[in-house]
Amino acid sequence: MGECLEQFWQYYGQKARTQTRDTRQYGLAYLSGLLRMESDRSMAEVGRKTGVSEQNMQHFMSQSPWSARAMIEQMQSEVMNRQELMGGMLILDESADAKSGKVSAGSGRQHNGRLGKVDVCQVGVFLTYAKDGIWTWIDGELFLPEKWLSDAYAARREKVGIPPQRTFQTKIELGWQMIERAQAMGLPFEAVAFDSLYGRNTQLRTQCQANGIEYYADVPCNQQVYLTLPELVYPITKHSRPSKYPQVVGQDPVTVESIANDRQTDWQSLVIRPSERGMLEAEFARHLIWTVDKDGTIREETLLLRRDPKKVTYSLTNAPTDTPLLTLAQRKTQRYFVERSIQDAKSELGWDEFQAIKYRAWQHQLALTLLASWFIAETRLDWRAEHPQDPTLSQDYETDVLPSLSMANVRQLLRATLPLPQLSTEQAALLIVKHLDNRTRSRRSRLKNHSGP
Repeated sequence: MGECLEQFWQYYGQKARTQTRDTRQYGLAYLSGLLRMESDRSMAEVGRKTGVSEQNMQHFMSQSPWSARAMIEQMQSEVMNRQELMGGMLILDESADAKSGKVSAGSGRQHNGRLGKVDVCQVGVFLTYAKDGIWTWIDGELFLPEKWLSDAYAARREKVGIPPQRTFQTKIELGWQMIERAQAMGLPFEAVAFDSLYGRNTQLRTQCQANGIEYYADVPCNQQVYLTLPELVYPITKHSRPSKYPQVVGQDPVTVESIANDRQTDWQSLVIRPSERGMLEAEFARHLIWTVDKDGTIREETLLLRRDPKKVTYSLTNAPTDTPLLTLAQRKTQRYFVERSIQDAKSELGWDEFQAIKYRAWQHQLALTLLASWFIAETRLDWRAEHPQDPTLSQDYETDVLPSLSMANVRQLLRATLPLPQLSTEQAALLIVKHLDNRTRSRRSRLKNHSGP
């Protein structure tokens, strides 16, 4: 496993070189730390655990001008080269991470879905690629609240290194930017899926449709649709001119929830895929519907319904109307893997332990976390090919599905072959003294900043 990781980094580490310095060894140390360490994966701690000075690791992550985007694109090209991943799914989602202050790039009071409230946090928009139970982060963008691009934040932008050409983009726009990049790169995906924050946005669905991308867009239960092709009229305004905004005549919209509750809706019980808890099974139904945008664009879509014992979920798709219901259901349920990949990035790779102020540090952290995620995915693919499961085991265990190698399994193998160093008594004492010294200096600095005239 150690040799595999070194060979893996030899290929990608070329992108961590700059015109003046070769800092590839710091990248390998950081990637190795993310994969092996259990907690406290700050830049300083990763450096200490992997034998790199804190100052060098901080510079490599926050200051060194190596291109995170070039490294990500190289990784994406390798995903394309794996035949086992042809015809996968792209899944879009966001994730917030709480911050103790508002100095980090993009941090501020905004909605933190993980906590279910508005709090000080950083929000990233992420793209996951998944196929046949293998998943990996494939791309990401840091969301910058609109105030961060205002004149009042000019000095703060310069301090954290936000590029001058960066303009305000909504999360939907960032999501489409990543989907567009993936399509331009040639990633072999069959469709994209996103939750209701993105799914109810007509612009995103329109862009997917215009670019020939099949989508599965979750929508809320009160999403309004039409059961027959709408007829539009443009009312005359008080200025004797046609209104810019059309009205539908001859029928009223209905909510997707009302369609789910209609006794005429044809529900079918489908087995989707094997899971750790058995077979994933649910009831699905579909209904041809039409939606109308504010500008009068009429869109024919299929409403895909999923009913579990606890809830009903709703999705709109532009998939061909003759697509088998099982295929629609299998693609809709791929959204699970973006949630899983975000959870893995945080619990297994330390994404939510990242602490830095600089915008460049966030980009570098993203690139190396994507590589860590891809290293796990490649290892699982190679293991599956080189060590096929013995069919007699299913009989011995009296089960129809055997579990595959997990991210936690791969990380455990790495820790066994590349054990982390243990602190000596003297090293531990020095570390504690340094920690107390930093806390004292931090307190003195805060007292100076808050002192009166």
